[in-house]
Amino acid sequence: MDTDSFRNMVQERRSVRGFRDEPVPREVLEEIIEIAAGAPSSMNTQPWHFHALTGAPLDLIREGNTERMVSGAAPQREISLNHGYEGVHRDRQKEIAVQLFEAMGIGWDDKERRRDWAMRGFRQFDAPVSVVVTCDRTLEHDTVGHFDCGAVTYGLVLAAFTKGIGCVINGQGIMQSDVVREHANIPEDQVIMTCVAMGYPDQDFVANDVKSTRRAVQEVASFVGFED
Repeated sequence: MDTDSFRNMVQERRSVRGFRDEPVPREVLEEIIEIAAGAPSSMNTQPWHFHALTGAPLDLIREGNTERMVSGAAPQREISLNHGYEGVHRDRQKEIAVQLFEAMGIGWDDKERRRDWAMRGFRQFDAPVSVVVTCDRTLEHDTVGHFDCGAVTYGLVLAAFTKGIGCVINGQGIMQSDVVREHANIPEDQVIMTCVAMGYPDQDFVANDVKSTRRAVQEVASFVGFED
């Protein structure tokens, strides 16, 4: 692949939140995971594992996660979470929310439809497949291991894109990690990091066209020791 092709792939990729009711073949998922697992890791530790779910087990996770969140249960993630974004991070969070709501015709003050959107997130956007990414528990508190899992998750998303599979990295869908652990048969020696909802994109779902903005190179990078 030439550099322009890679650049185009990165720029054309979208977070997909609307999917066709069409199964993803296991052999396609196996190829996606094989490609993603080529991601670099610190000292070649490869601390990641993938748990691909579909059908009844995924439905049970959706149900359990949604019921608990609607009832007001506190999130039970297995990794440390922030307690609310602030400053520019909150601004960026609101910016993408506004983009999505405008695309879907949801008014900012429309609490009912905003709640429905949140429910979709808890259901992993009704995707036909969810891939739960876990990390070896021996590296539970090792931030480098977390960094490695982030790299392989991005690899998973890009590999899926090359196969025509849409994805959204979706922590909302595993807020109740014990539910996920039960129905996905996650071993005790692994920690649940995140999940990726996957499926063939619904071309009529308008939110799938939303592309979040990115900061310019001048905002995110500094260059030291280079000639002007």
